[in-house]
Amino acid sequence: MVSSDQRSSAPSVSSASSTPETQDAATSSDVAASCVVQRIPATPAEWMTSGELDARLPVRPAVVPVSLPTAGLIIVDEINGFCQAAGGALAPQAPNAQVSRMIALSDTLARTFSERRRPLLAFIDSHAPGKPEPPYPAHCEQGSGEDELVAELAWLEEEPQATLVRKDCINGYVGAIDPHTQVNALQEWVSDEGLETLVVVGICTDICVMDLVLTLLSARNHGLLGKVRDIVVLEPGCATYDLPAEVVAQLGLPDTATHPQADSHHIGLYCMAARGAVIASQLELTS
Repeated sequence: MVSSDQRSSAPSVSSASSTPETQDAATSSDVAASCVVQRIPATPAEWMTSGELDARLPVRPAVVPVSLPTAGLIIVDEINGFCQAAGGALAPQAPNAQVSRMIALSDTLARTFSERRRPLLAFIDSHAPGKPEPPYPAHCEQGSGEDELVAELAWLEEEPQATLVRKDCINGYVGAIDPHTQVNALQEWVSDEGLETLVVVGICTDICVMDLVLTLLSARNHGLLGKVRDIVVLEPGCATYDLPAEVVAQLGLPDTATHPQADSHHIGLYCMAARGAVIASQLELTS
């Protein structure tokens, strides 16, 4: 269920009232009334964040029931250039626990959707060589291997339930627009599948994931997403990168390049929740 903090600004996945106590009761009754297919992760993820930051910018991840028959899964940029250790200019330089957790949960979630014959859409950041994307250095260029799904998700290339969308910009909603026909592959996918709930995971929480989710929320409010009511972001299924201030200084980068992983992840989630997204610590997938 959505917590009371989220409910003040976001539509919920169910029609429970807004107090935490009634949310728990509603969650139990909702699940009892339908078949729980799987809980992902197996137990609600512990919310690990700075107490001071959370006090000022509260985020309240919650256990969220999602009905599989009307849900679609969106995986954002889980590719070598962002996730594989030393896999590119914007990849972690060493194995990263947050990124590893994201990949493992995304794989589990994707396999569940696949087994239940539910639609998946995976965005792949993919740039023409030499074409800049300020303020970032060259990354995920076509032919470099960086613009390929991580090994754990490579099976999606042959998965009939999966739609792969290559994009050359931060915002997947914009990147899904064909520059020649102006057809938006993401909107077409949502419409064709008759989706009511979109579950989102991926990287980076505060960049590509956040930009996509905020645009989806605006598109929903503007009537561009058909039956879609809820955008659910699975917190442990998202990750971002770490670039401390001292490293920024050593590299001679501008101060705005500073990007502490935990704080940036938190801020991305807060911005999405404040705009109406549902932030989940665990999904209870029901049939």
